[in-house]
Amino acid sequence: MTFASIEFLFYFFPLFLLLYFTAKDLKVRNFILVVFSLVFYSVGYTPHLLLLLVSIYVNYRLALAIDEREGWPRQKMLIIGVTANALLLGVFKYTGFLVDNLNVLLEPAHLHIPVPRISLPLGISFYSFHAISYLADIYKRRVRANRSFAEFTLYMCMFPQLVAGPIVRYSSVARQLGDRRTTWGRFSAGMRLFVIGLAWKVLIADEVAGLADAIFDSTTDPTFVEALAGVFAYTIQIYFDFGGYSAMAVGLGVMVGFTLPRNFRLPYAALSVTDFWRRWHMSLSSWLRDYVYITMGGNRRGKARTYFNLWAVFLLCGLWHGASWNFVIWGAYHGFFLVLERAWLGRHLKKLPSGFSHLYTVVVVMFGWVWFRAETFTGAIDIFKGLLGFNGFHDQSLALGFGLHPLSIAALIVGTVIGFWRWKRPAILKGDGLVATGTDYAMIVVLMLLCALWVGGGSGTPFLYYRF
Repeated sequence: MTFASIEFLFYFFPLFLLLYFTAKDLKVRNFILVVFSLVFYSVGYTPHLLLLLVSIYVNYRLALAIDEREGWPRQKMLIIGVTANALLLGVFKYTGFLVDNLNVLLEPAHLHIPVPRISLPLGISFYSFHAISYLADIYKRRVRANRSFAEFTLYMCMFPQLVAGPIVRYSSVARQLGDRRTTWGRFSAGMRLFVIGLAWKVLIADEVAGLADAIFDSTTDPTFVEALAGVFAYTIQIYFDFGGYSAMAVGLGVMVGFTLPRNFRLPYAALSVTDFWRRWHMSLSSWLRDYVYITMGGNRRGKARTYFNLWAVFLLCGLWHGASWNFVIWGAYHGFFLVLERAWLGRHLKKLPSGFSHLYTVVVVMFGWVWFRAETFTGAIDIFKGLLGFNGFHDQSLALGFGLHPLSIAALIVGTVIGFWRWKRPAILKGDGLVATGTDYAMIVVLMLLCALWVGGGSGTPFLYYRF
């Protein structure tokens, strides 16, 4: 089940809202939210629900132990907790990848280890990071362990952010778990944000997905035009797919009284790669900064160590996204530019016209998306050959013709206008007057009706970050 499915929009979510707002007691509302979250999660693959519940219980007990102890026993409990969560993520996400690479090394000796095929539990990358940050914050005395198992369960499995984030720090929602209120104003603001995110997903991301898939999956030796079209389509797709999901998640949270962290802030309008990472998947980049980069020493041990720490963190960032060398290369690639900008390039970019800095950032990010999207190393090299003109410039395949149609062209244009420039809210939507409010509500109603038509057509695609 996804937020952009018939099952969610017309059955699951309306029933949830009816029961949630019928209940007056906050503990009952929390119980309803937990039950619906577990149902939402179990629709994907029920056996993985048991893994989630075990993770919740173990981390609940470890948090209490860390909070109650002092000295080495306390530190030992933190080490056990972080190791357990890292192992959980590692076994399910990276076992096959490690065995595959080990077999390559063993091939000269004619040895082969059977590769286990372990299905990846939905959202494990996100709820594992939730647990690690929770235990670390308790150890650092930033928060106290929650004695209520029900409230901790709600924090770990709340369905708006369970599957694909944003990564929520416990400290940001601790008070709201036991004391929150909803008003019509907050509910309508959350609904507005949800509808806009839904429109981003189904009207933009899903419409350009066919073009990106056609080039990356169906075209061999793409020409310059084909490769550029495919990479640009994916650049639009991944932002409006993941940005749309994040907007929906935050909107759903606001509707029921939670304030979840913002995950995107016009990343394609950034003027450097460093600036891009302050705007893209902000909950992940801040998590890596606070719990990995600073733990490794941050920028406190000289320039060489700072550059190494920065690069290593983004190597981990790439690996977090998937068990593939392409993701490792993508992380190392971004780490290289972050180090380059910190060491030298950043101060020169500030002196250049903003248009040049913007173009530089967009080109670097788009080239990086090739590694992120291509299924194999060879597939990425084929796209780069096309971008460099090695396969010609103008010839077009049948796949490009099928992927490039009026709706996808319109989605590319709208996505470019929204995603790549800082634009101000139209005057007709400014203020809280009758005209502005009426126009805003009318726009949201129209978007919702269009989304319902598109979703009803059944041509949508799963959220990209469900894979991670």
